[in-house]
Amino acid sequence: MKFDELTFNTTPNLLTLLRIAFVPVVIGILFLRDPKWDVVGALVFGVASITDYFDGYLARTQKIETIYGKLLDPLADKFLVVSSLIMLQEVGRIHPVVVILLICREMGITGLRALASAEGVIIGASTSAKWKTATQMFAIPFIMARSGAFGIPLYGLGLFLLYLSLAISLWSAKDYVVDFFKAIKESRKQKNQERKLVRQARLASRATRLAFKAKQTPESP
Repeated sequence: MKFDELTFNTTPNLLTLLRIAFVPVVIGILFLRDPKWDVVGALVFGVASITDYFDGYLARTQKIETIYGKLLDPLADKFLVVSSLIMLQEVGRIHPVVVILLICREMGITGLRALASAEGVIIGASTSAKWKTATQMFAIPFIMARSGAFGIPLYGLGLFLLYLSLAISLWSAKDYVVDFFKAIKESRKQKNQERKLVRQARLASRATRLAFKAKQTPESP
Protein backbone atom coordinates (compact mmCIF):
# COMPACT_ATOMS: atom_id res chain seq x y z
CA MET A 1 0.00 0.00 0.00
CA LYS A 2 1.34 3.42 -0.97
CA PHE A 3 2.18 5.68 1.97
CA ASP A 4 0.27 8.95 2.21
CA GLU A 5 2.38 11.96 3.29
CA LEU A 6 -0.73 13.50 4.88
CA THR A 7 -1.00 10.66 7.39
CA PHE A 8 -0.71 12.04 10.91
CA ASN A 9 -0.92 9.01 13.17
CA THR A 10 2.62 7.66 12.71
CA THR A 11 5.20 6.69 15.33
CA PRO A 12 7.61 9.53 14.41
CA ASN A 13 4.83 12.11 14.65
CA LEU A 14 3.70 10.75 18.01
CA LEU A 15 7.27 10.97 19.30
CA THR A 16 7.42 14.56 18.12
CA LEU A 17 4.18 15.35 19.95
CA LEU A 18 5.63 13.69 23.06
CA ARG A 19 8.63 16.02 22.84
CA ILE A 20 6.30 19.02 22.68
CA ALA A 21 4.37 17.67 25.68
CA PHE A 22 7.61 17.54 27.67
CA VAL A 23 8.12 21.31 27.27
CA PRO A 24 5.62 22.46 29.96
CA VAL A 25 6.84 19.65 32.22
CA VAL A 26 10.44 20.92 32.05
CA ILE A 27 9.31 24.52 32.59
CA GLY A 28 7.15 23.56 35.57
CA ILE A 29 9.99 21.64 37.20
CA LEU A 30 12.42 24.55 36.84
CA PHE A 31 9.88 26.88 38.45
CA LEU A 32 10.17 24.77 41.63
CA ARG A 33 13.77 25.97 42.06
CA ASP A 34 14.65 22.83 43.98
CA PRO A 35 18.03 21.08 43.44
CA LYS A 36 16.47 17.62 43.52
CA TRP A 37 13.79 18.56 41.03
CA ASP A 38 16.40 20.23 38.86
CA VAL A 39 17.96 16.80 38.34
CA VAL A 40 14.53 15.43 37.40
CA GLY A 41 14.10 18.29 34.94
CA ALA A 42 17.47 17.48 33.39
CA LEU A 43 16.44 13.83 32.98
CA VAL A 44 13.11 14.82 31.42
CA PHE A 45 14.94 17.13 29.00
CA GLY A 46 17.32 14.29 28.17
CA VAL A 47 14.46 11.92 27.37
CA ALA A 48 12.81 14.60 25.21
CA SER A 49 16.10 15.12 23.36
CA ILE A 50 16.37 11.39 22.63
CA THR A 51 12.95 11.44 20.95
CA ASP A 52 14.42 13.98 18.51
CA TYR A 53 16.81 11.30 17.26
CA PHE A 54 14.33 8.45 17.11
CA ASP A 55 11.52 10.28 15.31
CA GLY A 56 13.86 11.26 12.49
CA TYR A 57 15.51 7.83 12.40
CA LEU A 58 12.18 5.98 12.19
CA ALA A 59 10.78 8.37 9.58
CA ARG A 60 13.81 7.83 7.32
CA THR A 61 14.31 4.09 7.78
CA GLN A 62 10.61 3.22 7.53
CA LYS A 63 10.06 5.80 4.77
CA ILE A 64 7.11 7.38 6.55
CA GLU A 65 8.09 11.05 6.39
CA THR A 66 4.96 13.19 6.49
CA ILE A 67 4.08 16.84 5.93
CA TYR A 68 3.14 17.11 9.60
CA GLY A 69 6.50 15.72 10.67
CA LYS A 70 8.41 18.17 8.50
CA LEU A 71 6.49 20.99 10.18
CA LEU A 72 6.38 19.76 13.78
CA ASP A 73 9.88 18.28 14.18
CA PRO A 74 11.86 21.55 13.91
CA LEU A 75 9.18 23.39 15.89
CA ALA A 76 9.36 20.83 18.70
CA ASP A 77 13.14 21.27 18.90
CA LYS A 78 12.83 25.05 19.09
CA PHE A 79 10.01 24.91 21.67
CA LEU A 80 12.10 22.65 23.90
CA VAL A 81 15.43 24.47 23.57
CA VAL A 82 14.16 28.06 23.60
CA SER A 83 11.80 27.48 26.54
CA SER A 84 14.57 25.81 28.54
CA LEU A 85 17.06 28.59 27.77
CA ILE A 86 14.59 31.27 28.87
CA MET A 87 13.85 29.42 32.12
CA LEU A 88 17.55 28.89 32.86
CA GLN A 89 18.09 32.60 32.35
CA GLU A 90 15.12 33.29 34.65
CA VAL A 91 16.70 31.25 37.47
CA GLY A 92 20.02 33.03 36.94
CA ARG A 93 22.13 30.27 35.44
CA ILE A 94 22.66 31.72 31.94
CA HIS A 95 23.54 35.27 30.97
CA PRO A 96 20.66 37.03 29.14
CA VAL A 97 22.91 38.05 26.23
CA VAL A 98 23.64 34.39 25.45
CA VAL A 99 19.93 33.62 25.34
CA ILE A 100 19.21 36.67 23.18
CA LEU A 101 21.92 35.76 20.67
CA LEU A 102 20.78 32.14 20.41
CA ILE A 103 17.11 33.04 19.99
CA CYS A 104 17.82 35.81 17.47
CA ARG A 105 19.96 33.40 15.49
CA GLU A 106 17.12 30.86 15.37
CA MET A 107 14.62 33.52 14.30
CA GLY A 108 16.95 34.79 11.60
CA ILE A 109 17.65 31.36 10.12
CA THR A 110 13.95 30.42 10.26
CA GLY A 111 13.08 33.58 8.33
CA LEU A 112 15.87 32.92 5.84
CA ARG A 113 14.61 29.39 5.21
CA ALA A 114 11.05 30.65 4.79
CA LEU A 115 12.21 33.19 2.21
CA ALA A 116 14.22 30.53 0.40
CA SER A 117 11.20 28.20 0.37
CA ALA A 118 9.08 30.97 -1.15
CA GLU A 119 11.69 31.16 -3.92
CA GLY A 120 11.44 27.41 -4.46
CA VAL A 121 14.81 26.75 -2.82
CA ILE A 122 15.32 24.23 0.00
CA ILE A 123 18.21 24.87 2.39
CA GLY A 124 19.08 21.81 4.43
CA ALA A 125 20.74 21.78 7.83
CA SER A 126 24.49 22.19 7.61
CA THR A 127 26.95 19.96 9.47
CA SER A 128 27.88 22.82 11.80
CA ALA A 129 24.20 23.38 12.61
CA LYS A 130 23.86 19.72 13.61
CA TRP A 131 26.86 20.10 15.92
CA LYS A 132 25.20 23.19 17.38
CA THR A 133 22.08 21.22 18.19
CA ALA A 134 24.07 18.34 19.70
CA THR A 135 26.09 20.62 22.00
CA GLN A 136 22.93 22.40 23.15
CA MET A 137 21.18 19.11 23.90
CA PHE A 138 24.05 18.19 26.22
CA ALA A 139 24.67 21.66 27.64
CA ILE A 140 21.12 22.41 28.79
CA PRO A 141 20.53 19.34 31.01
CA PHE A 142 24.02 19.75 32.55
CA ILE A 143 23.15 23.35 33.47
CA MET A 144 19.78 22.20 34.80
CA ALA A 145 21.28 19.51 37.02
CA ARG A 146 23.92 21.99 38.18
CA SER A 147 25.29 19.76 40.94
CA GLY A 148 28.38 17.71 40.17
CA ALA A 149 28.15 13.97 39.67
CA PHE A 150 30.98 11.44 40.07
CA GLY A 151 33.38 14.35 40.46
CA ILE A 152 32.25 15.93 37.17
CA PRO A 153 31.37 19.65 37.44
CA LEU A 154 28.17 19.45 35.37
CA TYR A 155 27.33 23.15 35.61
CA GLY A 156 30.74 24.30 34.42
CA LEU A 157 30.77 21.69 31.66
CA GLY A 158 27.27 22.74 30.64
CA LEU A 159 28.28 26.40 30.40
CA PHE A 160 31.33 25.49 28.33
CA LEU A 161 29.17 23.48 25.90
CA LEU A 162 26.60 26.27 25.75
CA TYR A 163 29.22 28.88 24.83
CA LEU A 164 30.62 26.42 22.32
CA SER A 165 27.13 26.01 20.81
CA LEU A 166 26.83 29.81 20.64
CA ALA A 167 30.08 30.03 18.67
CA ILE A 168 28.95 27.22 16.36
CA SER A 169 25.53 28.91 15.99
CA LEU A 170 27.02 32.17 14.79
CA TRP A 171 29.43 30.34 12.48
CA SER A 172 26.69 28.14 10.99
CA ALA A 173 24.51 31.24 10.48
CA LYS A 174 27.20 32.50 8.14
CA ASP A 175 27.00 29.20 6.23
CA TYR A 176 23.23 29.53 5.89
CA VAL A 177 23.49 33.08 4.52
CA VAL A 178 26.16 32.09 1.98
CA ASP A 179 24.20 29.00 0.90
CA PHE A 180 21.04 31.09 0.63
CA PHE A 181 22.49 33.63 -1.79
CA LYS A 182 24.24 30.93 -3.81
CA ALA A 183 21.01 28.96 -4.11
CA ILE A 184 18.96 32.05 -4.98
CA LYS A 185 21.49 33.07 -7.63
CA GLU A 186 21.45 29.60 -9.16
CA SER A 187 17.65 29.45 -9.01
CA ARG A 188 17.30 32.82 -10.75
CA LYS A 189 19.84 31.76 -13.40
CA GLN A 190 17.91 28.56 -14.06
CA LYS A 191 14.59 30.41 -14.27
CA ASN A 192 16.06 32.91 -16.76
CA GLN A 193 17.34 30.04 -18.91
CA GLU A 194 13.91 28.41 -18.81
CA ARG A 195 12.24 31.68 -19.84
CA LYS A 196 14.74 32.04 -22.66
CA LEU A 197 14.01 28.53 -23.89
CA VAL A 198 10.28 29.18 -23.71
CA ARG A 199 10.65 32.38 -25.77
CA GLN A 200 12.80 30.55 -28.33
CA ALA A 201 10.22 27.76 -28.55
CA ARG A 202 7.42 30.28 -29.08
CA LEU A 203 9.38 32.09 -31.79
CA ALA A 204 10.20 28.81 -33.51
CA SER A 205 6.56 27.75 -33.31
CA ARG A 206 5.44 31.08 -34.73
CA ALA A 207 7.97 30.87 -37.58
CA THR A 208 6.75 27.34 -38.39
CA ARG A 209 3.12 28.48 -38.50
CA LEU A 210 3.97 31.43 -40.77
CA ALA A 211 5.99 29.18 -43.09
CA PHE A 212 3.15 26.66 -43.25
CA LYS A 213 0.61 29.44 -43.91
CA ALA A 214 2.82 30.85 -46.71
CA LYS A 215 2.90 27.45 -48.41
CA GLN A 216 -0.87 27.14 -48.20
CA THR A 217 -1.43 30.57 -49.75
CA PRO A 218 -1.76 30.27 -53.62
CA GLU A 219 0.64 32.40 -55.62
CA SER A 220 -0.79 35.27 -57.70
CA PRO A 221 -0.83 34.67 -61.53
